[in-house]
Formats: sequence, structure tokens, C-alpha cells
Amino acid sequence: MPTVKGCNMPDELLYDVDNHIWFQEQGDGTVKLGMTAVATAMAGQIVAFTPKKAGRSVDAGKSCATVESGKWVGPAKSAAAGDVVTVNADLVANPSLANTDPYDKGWFIILKPTNWDQVKPTLTMGAQVTAKYEAKMAADGFAGCS
Repeated sequence: MPTVKGCNMPDELLYDVDNHIWFQEQGDGTVKLGMTAVATAMAGQIVAFTPKKAGRSVDAGKSCATVESGKWVGPAKSAAAGDVVTVNADLVANPSLANTDPYDKGWFIILKPTNWDQVKPTLTMGAQVTAKYEAKMAADGFAGCS
């Protein structure tokens, strides 16, 4: 698993580095997505997670959820358009899961994408994410995960 300045970046995921979102194909035409360890470290302790409800649509480049921490409130933007199939109710009830386990228990939503064939090639494979994330972290002035 690549580690970028102390932040874990699992190989099997695809990354939208600019928006700090990871994607994982589920094998049934859906994708699971969530926030990277870099994003949760930059945001600090996540205190609220408000996803779009199941059945709602998400436009490409627009919010699939609102995330709030002590430092920041903002949208979690999905590179893929589609319909929300499932939301992580455990994360709604316990938002700090995004900090403690961003790639397993801290996932955001499962999306049935309408434009996956166009979006997937624009994402960065986990094995190739290190250089791109190092550049992003340097540009953002972020020293890394503790």
C-alpha cells in the first residue's frame, strides 16, 4: 500500500486527487466512494456527515455529501454522476469513522454511475497515486498525516 507523507493510500482504489475522494468498483456496476486519509487529516475530527439520500441523483463534479469538522464544512464532490444506491448509515451515526477508518468503515455512499466509462480513465490508480498526491499536498501546504 502506498504511503504518502504518512497517509495510507490503498492500491486497489481509484483516486480523484484534486477532490480527495476514492472510488472502489463493486463488481455489480456500482462504485463505493469516500474521503481519503489525506482529506480527513486535513479536515481534523469529522463531526457531521450528511449524504444525499438513496434514490437521489448526483451530478458529476457536484456534492454527494456534506462533511463537517471543527476546521471545515464543505461538499464531498463526486467525479462520477449517477444515482445514490446506499448511504453509510453507520457513518451518519458516527462521523468519526471517516477519521479512524476512511477506507473501510468510513465510506460515504454507493453510487450507480451513469458516466463511469468516461470518469474511470481520469482517476489515478492506487499504485500510481504517490507522486500526484505528494504534489497536491505540497501545493496545499499540508505536511502529512500524523
